[in-house]
Amino acid sequence: MSIPTEPLSLTINGQAVGPLQVPANLMMIDFLHEYVALTGSRLGCGQGICHACVVILDKPDGTSEEIRTCITGALFFQGKHVRTVEAHGRRNVQGEVVALSPIQQKFLDHYSFQCGYCTPGFVNAATVLVERLQRHPIERAQVEQAVTQALDHHICRCTGYVRYHQAVKDVVLNTPGLTTGV
Repeated sequence: MSIPTEPLSLTINGQAVGPLQVPANLMMIDFLHEYVALTGSRLGCGQGICHACVVILDKPDGTSEEIRTCITGALFFQGKHVRTVEAHGRRNVQGEVVALSPIQQKFLDHYSFQCGYCTPGFVNAATVLVERLQRHPIERAQVEQAVTQALDHHICRCTGYVRYHQAVKDVVLNTPGLTTGV
């Protein structure tokens, strides 16, 4: 008995991937780890609850959203553009990270994590929020609520919520163009 496969082609972190033959029921987290060696997204609960596994799906209209890879089949991403946590830092020609994204840097500055297992999901959630605010800034008075909504579904077993929240709020309040008002 053989496992049925289908071809998968997509763009991950700006690079075309595929076509690769993948099992029809393969979850995206397993594709990322086993087929393309991108292990930054974490398999936490395996049920779509903790959000440690999220990647960013970039839509044709320029918007983006988080997608949970532990409950979403790899074939869902056929022809789509995805960003993983590995895409956020700036790299040199040798592929070495030479600078962190502003969100990653603020997470370090605020020591937002303990074990770091959930951090990729929080980085992606904060990135989606910042990109949304670049298109549609909000009043400074709404920042607290916006950050809470963006991070609300993410679970940190070490209870680093306050520091994650503070770091994202810091990014939003101190990045020109994300907020309006005083």
